Amino acid sequence: MPGPCKEQGVGSGVLDAPQRGHPPCDLTAHPFIDRGVPPMKIPAKGFTHGGKFHADDVFSTALLQILRPDIQVTRGFVVPDDFDGIVYDVGGGMFDHHSEPRECRPNGVPYAAFGLLWRVVGAQLVGEHQARLLDENFIQPLDLNDNTGEQNSLADAIGSFNPLWDSKDDPDECFWRAVPVAKQILENEIAAANAVNRADDTVRRAYANMRDGIVVLPAYMPWKNGLYKTDAIFVVYPSQRGGYSAQCVNDHRTKRSKQPFPVAWAGKPEEQLRQISGLGLRFCHPSRFLITADDKATAIEACRRTLRAAGKKVSE
Repeated sequence: MPGPCKEQGVGSGVLDAPQRGHPPCDLTAHPFIDRGVPPMKIPAKGFTHGGKFHADDVFSTALLQILRPDIQVTRGFVVPDDFDGIVYDVGGGMFDHHSEPRECRPNGVPYAAFGLLWRVVGAQLVGEHQARLLDENFIQPLDLNDNTGEQNSLADAIGSFNPLWDSKDDPDECFWRAVPVAKQILENEIAAANAVNRADDTVRRAYANMRDGIVVLPAYMPWKNGLYKTDAIFVVYPSQRGGYSAQCVNDHRTKRSKQPFPVAWAGKPEEQLRQISGLGLRFCHPSRFLITADDKATAIEACRRTLRAAGKKVSE
C-alpha cells in the first residue's frame, strides 16, 4: 500500500535546461500560450519508461509534443547517465511519482507524471484558473487511476493500445499509435478552456446588463464560468438549432437549477407546449432546465413568467 502523500503546492516553474547541443524551445509564439504567464522552455529530448504504457505517460508525451512539436522522446528502462533532456514517469526526478513520500494535491489526490507536468506548464497554456479546473476535471482522474488503479474509461481506452498478452506487437509502436489520440483529446481540452477564457468578458458584460436575473447573450458561448456564484437565474442565447434557448443557472452549492421552468411544460410535445404556455415555445426539457423558443423576446418572456409563477418579483 502506498505511503502518505507529501502535500505540494504549485511547482517552481523551472525545467532543467539541456546541457549540450539542444536549444530549449521558446513557447512565446505557441498558439495556446497565455501571455500573462512566463513561458517555459522545453528541452529538445525526452525520456520515459519502456514496456507497458498507461494514460499517464501517453498524455505526458502528448503534452510535451503540444509544447514542443519537435521533441524527440525515447522509451527505455534505464535513463542514460549523460541524458540531457526531460525525464518523466521514470528515473526518480521532478516528473516521476514512484518514490516516497509521494506528492499530493491539497485534496489528497496524488500526482502522477501528467499532473506533475501540468502543474508546471498548464497555466501558460490556458491561464491559472482554467489550468486548475482542467486539473480537477480531467487530469486528476487520470492521476488517480495511475496511482490507485481506480477505474477510468479514458485510461482504459488508452491502455487498450498496448499489445495483447499473446501478441508479438512492438510496445513502442503501439505507444506511438496511442500518443496522437491522446494529443488530439488534450488539444481539444486546451482549446475548450481557452474558448471559455475568450467568452468570459462577453458573459460578464451581459451580466452587467442583466434584468430580473435574466442574462441575454449575443451568441451561444460557454457561460457557466462567467456566471459562477452570481445571482443570475436564467441565460438566454441564440440556439444552434434556430430560434433562442433559455437555460437555468445552477446554484453553485446545490448544483441544481435556481428556478426550474414550470412542471406543466416539462417534456410536452411542441403543439401542446405552445397551448399550455401561451407562448411560442418549441421544447421544454423533461428536467425543466432548458427551453427553446421561436425568438429572443419569447425566450425572455418564458423566463419572466416562470419567475412570476414562483412568486418572485419581476419588473414591468
